[in-house]
Amino acid sequence: MNDAALVGPLLQYFFAEHLALHKHASRQTIVSYRDTFRLLFQFLRQKTGKTPAALAIADLDAPNLLEFLRHLECERKNQACSRNVRLTAIRSFFHVVALRCPTSLGIVTRVLAIPSKKTEQRLVGYVTREEMDALLTAPDQTTWVGRRDHALLLTMYNSGARLSEMIALGQGNLKFEVGHGYLQIHGKGRKERTVPLWPDTVRVLKRWAQEQKGAAEQVLFPSVRRTPLSPDTVDRILQQSAGTAAKACASLRTKHITPHMIRHGTAMALLQAGVDIAVIALYLGHESIETTHIYVEADLAMKERALEKIAPENTPLRRFRADDSLLAFLQAL
Repeated sequence: MNDAALVGPLLQYFFAEHLALHKHASRQTIVSYRDTFRLLFQFLRQKTGKTPAALAIADLDAPNLLEFLRHLECERKNQACSRNVRLTAIRSFFHVVALRCPTSLGIVTRVLAIPSKKTEQRLVGYVTREEMDALLTAPDQTTWVGRRDHALLLTMYNSGARLSEMIALGQGNLKFEVGHGYLQIHGKGRKERTVPLWPDTVRVLKRWAQEQKGAAEQVLFPSVRRTPLSPDTVDRILQQSAGTAAKACASLRTKHITPHMIRHGTAMALLQAGVDIAVIALYLGHESIETTHIYVEADLAMKERALEKIAPENTPLRRFRADDSLLAFLQAL
């Protein structure tokens, strides 16, 4: 093969064999990569006039890909982190191109040299316990939909599960034993974890499971058509609940509640209760404990308590004053 080699056969090999068979990539990874190439081919079709099936490796050279990444940020208004996700998918494909099409190594080298953009590390947004209590009282539990929404929100907060994990829960993932209950969650990266349930959550889910009377493989929180909830439906449930809860909880009026904010709220509640950060990482299914440190950074009260422990009593804090021209120069940088 050479630079004139068509992208199509290489891309088919990339998805059907490399990702699916060799790497055994998750469904979420495959879908994310698929969406990246859909966007890329739409962009190249507008730029070059070529159909996706007619594209060659040379059409995916670094200048075109850099223009595509700028298009994502400037025209599609994607954040730098989303741009980096798309670049990761493209890089993964070009590692395969390097092996399957050695004569294209020049293009491969230029593409792999495209850098990821630095992104801002913002403090995580989360729901407080008071806000979560208001959200839980919002659904009308006299209706089937309201009882489902209440059980869904309570389980999200108890488990700290990701959205994808929540909508994939089957009734067989819910386990009850004498005096307690727990959830078996199939998480990101095919990791499984067990999450204990609060007594209140056990009571609510027992009633909900009895009302459903479904087989173990049926979804725990179905739509009215008994199909799995879509991410858009869960978002609509959250916005409706937040709109109702905001009447009693003013802080919700300025927050856009997302499933991940509830997950963050679970983590912050555990942290503020004194749970070890390593245990929180296991509870949330984090790959690395470093990921969990974002909650320590966001907890202002914890920082204030730490400062109180090290600050000398009755001693005002003094700022550094440079007493040398070179030090003054460095201080001014």
